[in-house]
Amino acid sequence: MTFSDVFKSSFLSNINSFSTLDVLLALGLAFVIGLFIFLIYKKTYQGVMYSDSFGVSLIAMSMITSLVIIAVTSNVVLSLGMVGALSIVRFRTAIKEPMDIAFLFWAIAVGIVLGAGLLPLAIIGSVIIGIIIVVFSTRKIGDTPYILVVNCENEETENTAYELIKEEAKKSVLKSKAVNKLGVELTYEVRIKDDNTGFVNKVSACEGITNAVLVSYNGEYMS
Repeated sequence: MTFSDVFKSSFLSNINSFSTLDVLLALGLAFVIGLFIFLIYKKTYQGVMYSDSFGVSLIAMSMITSLVIIAVTSNVVLSLGMVGALSIVRFRTAIKEPMDIAFLFWAIAVGIVLGAGLLPLAIIGSVIIGIIIVVFSTRKIGDTPYILVVNCENEETENTAYELIKEEAKKSVLKSKAVNKLGVELTYEVRIKDDNTGFVNKVSACEGITNAVLVSYNGEYMS
């Protein structure tokens, strides 16, 4: 192989198979829309522990996916090899919040659309999706659920606590009951009236009740 053969190789011939301007434009828009997704995620996050690294990964996901799609669309042979290479990739990170999955798919979809050159679709679609997520995340749907933990000395006190909770709360459901030598621990899911938590003081003041704790509950965790 001569020196001139190196420059005639198929590897170097792929350098001119795509436009540098198109790549910069796609990556630039992927960064801007990825940043928009990150801001929406930060504004609407309602989970237990917010992670900055996940938000930054949304930006990177948009840009990386866009880069991959540009490479795939520029070479048919490469696209077949890319499918085989990506099929062996496995992600083991657990997704704790259901909305995180939606944001991941959103970032990936933006990268795919931008890599395919459908710029208006990526921009208009992202704006509409962002507005919908913000509207529904800030809108209160139904009453806020709470978990009420009550420690009672005996069965008589347990019945008193039950009647008081039933009277003061809009809705109450017994979730668990633990009995030991020290007494009885009751765990209720309650919906309170007009966001007034003052009834917890009444429960705690009852004779025979040693402790009453009210915590926020979103249906997936207790804190």
